[in-house]
Amino acid sequence: MTDARRAVVIGAGHNGLIAAAYLARAGRAVTVVEAATHVGGAAVTREFAPRFRVSAVAHLVHLLDPVIVRELDLRRHGLAFARERLRTVALNPDGEALIDDGGTLTGAGVSGTDQANYKRFLAQMRRFAAVLGRQHGRVPPRLAWERWTDAWPAAALGLDIRRLGRDDMREFLRIVTMPIYDVVEEHFDHPLLKGMLSLDAVLGTRLGARSGNTVFSYLHRLSGAAFGPGGGAALPRGGVGSVTDALAAAARLSGIEIRLGSPVAAIVVSEGRATGVRLASGEVLAADTVVSSADPKSTLLSLLGARHLEAEFAQRVQHLRATGTAAKLHLALSALPRFRGVPVEELGERLVIAPSADCADEAFNPAKYRRYSEQPILEVTIPTVHDATLAPAGQHVLSAIVQYAPYDLEGGWDAAREPFRKLLLDQLERYAPGIGALVVGQELLTPADIERDYRIKGGHWHHAELTIDQALMLRPVPGAAQYATPVTGLYLCGAGCHPGGGVIGAAGRNAARVIVRNEP
Repeated sequence: MTDARRAVVIGAGHNGLIAAAYLARAGRAVTVVEAATHVGGAAVTREFAPRFRVSAVAHLVHLLDPVIVRELDLRRHGLAFARERLRTVALNPDGEALIDDGGTLTGAGVSGTDQANYKRFLAQMRRFAAVLGRQHGRVPPRLAWERWTDAWPAAALGLDIRRLGRDDMREFLRIVTMPIYDVVEEHFDHPLLKGMLSLDAVLGTRLGARSGNTVFSYLHRLSGAAFGPGGGAALPRGGVGSVTDALAAAARLSGIEIRLGSPVAAIVVSEGRATGVRLASGEVLAADTVVSSADPKSTLLSLLGARHLEAEFAQRVQHLRATGTAAKLHLALSALPRFRGVPVEELGERLVIAPSADCADEAFNPAKYRRYSEQPILEVTIPTVHDATLAPAGQHVLSAIVQYAPYDLEGGWDAAREPFRKLLLDQLERYAPGIGALVVGQELLTPADIERDYRIKGGHWHHAELTIDQALMLRPVPGAAQYATPVTGLYLCGAGCHPGGGVIGAAGRNAARVIVRNEP
């Protein structure tokens, strides 16, 4: 028996909690089941060394939907930021760093020409990114229209592009699928500037600077409006886990039940309809609607099973590109490290290691052959400069996203973990002499670890590669791009859905709207 007003949400990550909160507000009785013993999914703060805490996978917020923050009143539930609008500091191993303060460049001998070109470039990229940003809160259009109302989302997208004006529209359509390498080479001379932009375009992806679609992934990164247009990244006070803690508080206030330590073994299907979930304990939770914030492959091929899907659709899901190449390095430090050419007041900003666009592309080459990079590019933060709650007094945490460390490493990660960890410390030592002596605890999370610890198939934290052929009305695959799956009553709401990865939350909100419309 099913309760027509009951929904079960799989996963208490940020999208799952948001979908649950909006469904509860619409009058549904909602239960969220989470395998871990805490909420948050990959957006969680946890202790990795005694008394040292870190944002485990995601470590900055730059895309969080301000509509969700307002509607769920997240600031009242504890959401706060230790630092907003972080500057980006492109590290130079041989001299002064390059600092980007929201479009104003200083240091590293940057020319007046590059400074002027960068202001114009960034203003144009923000206009282009705003086109993508306006799609975040919309259900993407269908490829095939059954009713005239289905045409409206496609018309809205086309109108947004047309409103750019003739010249900008042509430029947007020209570059949106291009490699970021070609675009930065067109505009700039300074290698650190080109490397910084290339890193922004490939972070978290299985793409190199010369890969197609990296302009698109760069625009996706700029498309958030959490801190105003082009507002940059922010450090949540208490780590990224404080975002999902606030979401959980808001969801509970809406009346949902969150059951922790309750892994789902299977989605129950009866007569072609999802009717609930079976937990690993054997308990069955009946529901009229099942909503999964897990990645599409885990949801559709593992929890549901291909036997419930048409062969062509199951094959699309199987071929979804979702293999991670980004690792996380966490260091517990006895004191604040010093980086070459970086003023001490900039050490709490966003530090990047990508000496040039060529270096960013060459770092990717080994991943094509299932090897890790010998000269990886990194995004580094020291959140304790702004948030002393994450470490003992006077001590610090360093968190770094590392490109590239392929999930499917040849020979596996058991043998490679220690050599790769040492390589990363040696690289950091080049930029921050003496940092090795400050290390009192450390952790390396490879994509294989992310898959195991956070139940993300392939260890890809976007749940699926973010490229044009896996975006908008094609995300995750045709037939499931509007959050509903081919199985009646089963919906997706995770990062594998539109608008994609990052702590955005729009997928959860959009999915709830579709469910309320489809399941009155």
